[in-house]
Amino acid sequence: MKIIFATGNKDKLREIRAIFGELGIEVVSMKEAGINVDIVEDGTTFAENALIKARAVAKASGLPAMSDDSGLVVDALGGEPGIYSARYMGEDTSYRIKNANIIERLLGVPDEERTARFVCAAALVLPDGREFVREGAFEGRIGYEERGENGFGYDPIFYVPEKGCYSAELVPEEKNAISHRGKALREMRKVLEELC
Repeated sequence: MKIIFATGNKDKLREIRAIFGELGIEVVSMKEAGINVDIVEDGTTFAENALIKARAVAKASGLPAMSDDSGLVVDALGGEPGIYSARYMGEDTSYRIKNANIIERLLGVPDEERTARFVCAAALVLPDGREFVREGAFEGRIGYEERGENGFGYDPIFYVPEKGCYSAELVPEEKNAISHRGKALREMRKVLEELC
C-alpha cells in the first residue's frame, strides 16, 4: 500500500515512516507524489481539518491519503490557541513571541490551573470513500519560561509533570513515545493493520 501524507514537514514525515514502516506501507509526501493542491483548513475541530486535508489529497491523487492536524489547548485561556496554533498571532509570528505571549497571559495563574495539552487528530481517506479518524493527547501544563533545545513550536513552554521536564528537553524517541502525534498515529496504525 502507498499512502500520501499531506505534509511538507520532514521531521513529521520521518516520525510517520518510523511508525508505519514495519507494515510495509510506503509513505510519501505530497511533494514526492507531485501533488500541489491549495487546501483551506476551515474546520472547527482538529478532526475536521485533518479530514479536509486528507480528502483533498485523496481526490487529487486517487490514492489513500493521510493527514494530521494538531495544536496546543490551554485550559486557562479557554482552549486557545487550539486549532489556530500554527496561525496564532499571525502565521509569520515566531514561536518565541507566541510562547512569550502565552506565558504573559498566564501571569499569576497557579500551577494547578496552568493545565494544557497537545492534541492531534490523524485522518485517513481511502479512494473508495471510507474515512478513519484517530486522536491522541499529550497532557501537561504551561511553564514559566522557555526551556530545552529539542522539539519545536510550543514545546519549550510545555512542562511534562510525569517526566519532570519540558517537552523541548525530551529526546525525540522519548517524546514520540508519549506525544499526541505518536499516540494518534499508533492508533491509526491499528486501522492500517486491519486494512492490509
